[in-house]
Amino acid sequence: MPISFNDIPANWRMPLYWVEVDPSKAGSLTQRQPALLVGYMLPAGVATVDVPVPIGSIAEAQQGAGLGSMLDAMAQVFFKNSASQEVWMLPIAEPTTGVAATGKISVTGAPTQAGTIYVYVAGRRVPVHMDAEDTMAIVAQSINDAIGADISMPVTAATVAADVTLTARHKGIEGNDITIAINYGGSLAGETMPAGLVIDIGTGQLAGGTGVPDLTAAISALGDEIYDYVAFPFTDSTSLDAIDMEYGFSDNGRWGWMRELYGHVFGARRGTYADLLQWGPNNNSGVISVMSMEPTMPSPPWDVASAYAAKAGRALINDPARPLQTLELTGILSPPKHQRFLLAECNALAGVGLATQGVGANNVPAIRRETTTYQKNLYDQPDDAYELVTTLATLSALLRRQKQAITSKYPRHKLADDGTRFGPGQAIVTPKIVKAELVAQYRQDEFEGLVENAKAFKDNLIVERDTTNPNRLNVLYPPDLINQLRIFAVLAQFRLQYDRGYDASVL
Repeated sequence: MPISFNDIPANWRMPLYWVEVDPSKAGSLTQRQPALLVGYMLPAGVATVDVPVPIGSIAEAQQGAGLGSMLDAMAQVFFKNSASQEVWMLPIAEPTTGVAATGKISVTGAPTQAGTIYVYVAGRRVPVHMDAEDTMAIVAQSINDAIGADISMPVTAATVAADVTLTARHKGIEGNDITIAINYGGSLAGETMPAGLVIDIGTGQLAGGTGVPDLTAAISALGDEIYDYVAFPFTDSTSLDAIDMEYGFSDNGRWGWMRELYGHVFGARRGTYADLLQWGPNNNSGVISVMSMEPTMPSPPWDVASAYAAKAGRALINDPARPLQTLELTGILSPPKHQRFLLAECNALAGVGLATQGVGANNVPAIRRETTTYQKNLYDQPDDAYELVTTLATLSALLRRQKQAITSKYPRHKLADDGTRFGPGQAIVTPKIVKAELVAQYRQDEFEGLVENAKAFKDNLIVERDTTNPNRLNVLYPPDLINQLRIFAVLAQFRLQYDRGYDASVL
């Protein structure tokens, strides 16, 4: 009986017609690619600390992590950028020994006319009305009440005389990235200061926050579940090392050979050009991409990380090989025009492992280059193998497709040498059969725009039986990943007039 059945026994004698169904040649890859929001929760949240939980709406994130929590803000931004993706959140407890950042809004001059000002805290716009007769203390109380009325505000407010003290809801250094601005939109947005009113916001940021999260239990709780696009708000070296260990290429990493889970981590970091230029070379991970932010960008890094992960995931699910440039980070406020990174500065930041964004004509930041933090090889030499997010995104798609094809079509096959004469229908593979399967899959991947140069791939593909283990098949898989149109360089070699001997008739 040459045909290999899986279920019908060879010694079955009862008549007549028996069928077993085999889906091995029919299926194609259907891959879940969930996103994961990592961030602080508040004690009021009902979620369990360090345990991933799915969220289908902003309301579920607010209930689970607490109103005004970091995860509340991240969920709001994520759903603005990607409404249909499967999303989970990983609630983290604030550092127990940390200190919450604080800042102050001081009213130093009373208004002489009625009006409305707009206070921005962490990019959240709060209108505050005042009358011409209001004292400085009354204005301060109005600001305090307006901030408190926003239930998702990442700070609490308290007033003493004409001073409003803002305190981050979470302990930790992340609170130092909460910005304060007055009338950020300017006159074009109808935001002007009433006559006589004077407000001092100091440096425009909270300060004094200390402490970093302990991610050990949270990362352990991820288990072997797939989380392809991670919004990660922490950029201290301890936290980045921890998430890189989980998602990296070591034996126990998600890109390692034992787990084969893959995935990408997206973060954001605020700093001056000089600060970021010094920070960048200290990182080197192909699975982490950190978006650079100007000091005066009103939105906090966790909002930017969430928008970046959402837009990247949404695009890469559709096509992992297309560049992410020009994708808008919806819900993120841009810095003032005169305080944005110059194009030359963005180019230098991309050279030290930082992703970059630029502001479009509609004043919304958009991805310029999705650079990862990877910059050097194991010998500390410059290397661009994993420089761009699309490289690993494309490779993960190829490997998942290949794994699906092999495990579906050859789940319980025997292995024989090329040239073995076995009957048709036998569950046997040879190196040539597997090589043909891989070439066929590659041609399909080429048709779908993930790879190129199928002939070169076939010439360099090696499939052979192991010389010491007769039950093992070894494959050298050499895909040529498709590239992206990122630079269109033109030499405009103009003339004032072509030579009179030029024959225009050839046109």
